[in-house]
Amino acid sequence: MLLIRGRLYIAVTAAACTLLWIVHWLPAIAGFPTIHEDWWPRRDTYIWRTIEQHYPLTSFRPLPTGRPKNFPAVQANFPAETAAARDIRLRRQGAIKDAFLRCWRTYKEHAWLHDEVTPISAKPRDNFGGWGATLVDTLDTLWIMDLRDEFSAAVDAIHKSITFANTTTTDPISTFETSIRFLGGLLSAYDLSGDRRLLSKARDVGDMLYKAFDTPSRLPVPKWDLHAAVRGEEQSDPAQLLLAELGSHAMEFARLSLLTKDPKYYETVARITDLLSETQMKTKVPGLWPTTVGITADTFDSGDEYTLGAEADSTFEYTAKMIALLGGQQPEYETMYSRSIDAAARHLFYRPLLPGGNNDILVSGTVRVDSHGTPRLETSAQHLSCFAGGMLALGGRLTANITHVELARKLTHGCIALYKAVPLGIMPEACRLTACPDDASSCDWDEHHPQTGAETKAETIQARNNLPPGFTDMHARYYILRPEAVESVFVLYRVTADAALPDLGWDMWTAIDKATRTERGTNSAILDVHPGEGQPPPMSDSMESFWLSETLKYFYLLYSEPGVVSLDEWVLNTEAHPFRRMLP
Repeated sequence: MLLIRGRLYIAVTAAACTLLWIVHWLPAIAGFPTIHEDWWPRRDTYIWRTIEQHYPLTSFRPLPTGRPKNFPAVQANFPAETAAARDIRLRRQGAIKDAFLRCWRTYKEHAWLHDEVTPISAKPRDNFGGWGATLVDTLDTLWIMDLRDEFSAAVDAIHKSITFANTTTTDPISTFETSIRFLGGLLSAYDLSGDRRLLSKARDVGDMLYKAFDTPSRLPVPKWDLHAAVRGEEQSDPAQLLLAELGSHAMEFARLSLLTKDPKYYETVARITDLLSETQMKTKVPGLWPTTVGITADTFDSGDEYTLGAEADSTFEYTAKMIALLGGQQPEYETMYSRSIDAAARHLFYRPLLPGGNNDILVSGTVRVDSHGTPRLETSAQHLSCFAGGMLALGGRLTANITHVELARKLTHGCIALYKAVPLGIMPEACRLTACPDDASSCDWDEHHPQTGAETKAETIQARNNLPPGFTDMHARYYILRPEAVESVFVLYRVTADAALPDLGWDMWTAIDKATRTERGTNSAILDVHPGEGQPPPMSDSMESFWLSETLKYFYLLYSEPGVVSLDEWVLNTEAHPFRRMLP
């Protein structure tokens, strides 16, 4: 009897060991990610999941997990590539990858686990919570560029050495930047690789950010005192919010809910969507939300500036991208997208008067509403607004609106023209331009054309303030390695297969690299894109994480095969992090 029991014990033990071996190794053998021991631990002591919510959510709508719509293809059918074209494309792609590696290796050597590296002095800088912004923000770029050893080392470092339970800084945390860079970066890297450690870390970030929404209105604290929140102190409603701070969590929180099956993140942003939808047609410029908004429907239209640029941009951007992300299951996003573009086309888009025969281009300006309630167009241009071409190309395809795709072409070429209009080959952060007359069928530049008084004044201003032709002001002359112009070139190329776009993008790249490359081989932001004649642009010794996560990624994808991060399978957040689309 004892012998039988012993044999039975051995058999059961052997079977259990075999089962454990299968459970642990089969996912890896089958090509699925291994489940790590920290995935949804039994005893969860992570601080942001233990702190009491003072204003907890009490009801949750169902997650959008139904059958997605069948959308038209976003990407064009590309013709077969010739051997010569392939050689040019791969040579350009290789140059972008080399630039990326020079910057990445400098970060690894001099600022590993810090937020940024200064590209000239090679010093670490922590200005985003000290959580390794460049490291997290760049994960998906490493994967896309097929730098898998670098990717694995980066994931290991994040898993072992970065915690969102605390911060090294006493400064307030930007909830907006933390959402798009950290949460977006981790979710994207998980979607691409399937490494569950990344989803576990994304959940940590999500639960930290979730506490920032613990206010009476359930709207986020934009500049958040993380230390006070850890102590359990109650948080007040913000008096006002910038539009981008309010509406730019939608993709990240929705994707986190879909991956974790936890509805609280989606409910958080769905309530903001309700507020945006309710107020959109009640503003002083119906269809557009102001840059500064109140926290209730009655006080929402509190600002008098309307733009697709700084402090507003990504809220408009996400109306189109949420259509793609959720497979059209929430129709309010398509409604908000269409309304905003109708209003922008009517109030914001204008034709600039620039050299170079640019008759068929548009720029997105800014509307200010005067004391009488009249919207007045300011013929400005912002680098941040250059994302609009890509937004309309994507949105136009998703909604089968060819007018939007044509607007996308004109807006993208408008930003390309602004790059070319500056002798350095790079447009500034912000400027003002001369606009073509509203009733003019032609908008050709002619230095000797009969001038109006306004045009004569503009020429005087240009000469006095060292401005390129067509510019009346350059009030933010710097370039901080921003991605928005090449972003739209990339998206428009994928949507139209226009063979001229990669060449135009290459002109942009060569100008940027020439003006910003340091002696170390890194790239630095510059303080003035239009210095005195013969003078090099002064550098600011700054290289934000979006240079590696966005700008270089978009340039690399412009010279990749169309199937690499196909826009029919992926949608990129405002920090260029690809999320898997919900597809039928």
